[in-house]
Amino acid sequence: FSASLTLQKEENSKALLVSRKKKQEDTVIRLGPIQIGAGNPILVAGPCSIESYEQVRKVGEALKVNGIPLLRGGAFKPRTSPYDFQGLGVEGLQILRRVADELGLQVVSEIVTPADVEMATHYVDMIQIGARNMQNFELLKAAGRVKIPVLLKRGLSATIEEFIYAAEYIVSGGNPQVMLCERGIRTYEKATRNTLDISAVPILKQETHLPVLVDVTHSTGRRDLLLPTAKAALAIGADGVMVEVHPDPDIALSDAKQQINIPQFNEFVAKLRDSGLYKESPPL
Repeated sequence: FSASLTLQKEENSKALLVSRKKKQEDTVIRLGPIQIGAGNPILVAGPCSIESYEQVRKVGEALKVNGIPLLRGGAFKPRTSPYDFQGLGVEGLQILRRVADELGLQVVSEIVTPADVEMATHYVDMIQIGARNMQNFELLKAAGRVKIPVLLKRGLSATIEEFIYAAEYIVSGGNPQVMLCERGIRTYEKATRNTLDISAVPILKQETHLPVLVDVTHSTGRRDLLLPTAKAALAIGADGVMVEVHPDPDIALSDAKQQINIPQFNEFVAKLRDSGLYKESPPL
């Protein structure tokens, strides 16, 4: 018995900090009134890119009416083409913070440069590290040095093991408040923007103690698939779903084809609640 305990201690000492071998109980991330990973799934919604105060305010009001307290919006946009809209930068973060304060919301936004991580803590409640930066190790280290939650998205072609190691960079740096986001991976299939690896959700839940979200917008790139994939994500155990919303998607400066408008968003939330997979939340 003593020998087995010694072996177990040795095995635990080798286990990653994000691993179930190191910590059996689920990590719960508290963000204002929100508890992520506590068993009640959340929704994260907002525009792909922050374009103006009026745009973000309209989306924020839709979230408030639906009782959704977590607003997303991109201020720094890593884009495939250098000629595409790159975001408003700090001005975008300022807009996001202003709307959040006016409506009593929490906000998450992507940061792409290690030097901007500390600055971002003055504007956002959660830092997002996007798919294209999942293995930007200096950015991961910088995120490990701050004290606010981090939403880490899976890389376009990353294995689950690589995804877990990326999270370990942040946690080992001193920040245990990490949640993982499956957002589809690149495969040969062209029916969807990416291929949603739905099996990654239970694998990540078994292998790590971190909350797991699913981004149904980027994984599918199709408005008609948002509801069924959101249902699938919650049914298989995801702690939340991300979806992109814009007042007028047709004129959006990024991801115009895959964002939904506010009436479609209201319908999406209502049908998700009707499914019983997402509980009713009172207006904020």
